[in-house]
Amino acid sequence: MSFAALPSVRGRIKADAPLAPLVWFKSGGNAECLFEPADRDDLIAFLKALDPEMPVMALGLGSNMIVRDGGVPGVVVRLGKAFAKIERIDEVTLRCGGGASGILVSSTARDAGIAGLEFLRGIPGTVGGFVRMNGGAYGREVQDIIVSCTVVLHDGTVEEWPAERLGYTYRHSNLPEGAIVVEAVFRGIPGDPVIIGTEMDRIARAREESQPLRSRTGGSTFKNPPGHKAWALVDAAGCRGLRIGDAQVSEKHCNFLLNLGNASSSEIEELGEEVRRRVQDRTNITLEWEIQRIGEA
Repeated sequence: MSFAALPSVRGRIKADAPLAPLVWFKSGGNAECLFEPADRDDLIAFLKALDPEMPVMALGLGSNMIVRDGGVPGVVVRLGKAFAKIERIDEVTLRCGGGASGILVSSTARDAGIAGLEFLRGIPGTVGGFVRMNGGAYGREVQDIIVSCTVVLHDGTVEEWPAERLGYTYRHSNLPEGAIVVEAVFRGIPGDPVIIGTEMDRIARAREESQPLRSRTGGSTFKNPPGHKAWALVDAAGCRGLRIGDAQVSEKHCNFLLNLGNASSSEIEELGEEVRRRVQDRTNITLEWEIQRIGEA
């Protein structure tokens, strides 16, 4: 990609940009172009002027993602601090930027005495990512709290999508490819900040005790099939601790894959496929990837 072919921006733009440092697995190739817009207007102007054939995808904290070793064609948009602002609309409603983390949203809700958003403390991602994927944890999902979201489409058009338009199902929404969530409105219920904080602490402890949070991982790897827990199926298929190179199925929580040091993304993905094969052979259940796998092998 030639920089001459790219629209001018006020934010930061870089060609052939390494993505491994930006994702939790610390593996994978480069983005053909990485763009961090200065603000919403900068993003809109860039997309309006961009070649409509150029692929576009958003990147949050990179927590639920395998970037393949061949890198990502087109433009990767990373929403920085300009998109991490949170505003209280009324007693129980927050307007949150697409770059705000789950921890920041839940902590802001706690301080405002808004209950019902505590589960976001257990989602290691940003608003943009968990709105797109109907992220969930500890018995709650984004569809339980979202009022609407604002998206910038591939052509720079801005649309507000009410909750019902998102068509949420398990870890899925109707948002089109290339749409970037720049804002979402969440609504909870009145609550006591002390009680809310206690529940958030419980969630944090539960995650620490059950998940390999201090490892290079991508979070929950496979969706829970109806009536089953993915980790239990993986365990029953004898995959706990299974390795390919430096890629390993976590022994602490076997729905997590780990990069023990120098695993390539292809090894991590190959390990996931081997787990899927073994579970299929043993149970006739097909595990579906929850982790996004992007780019070229």
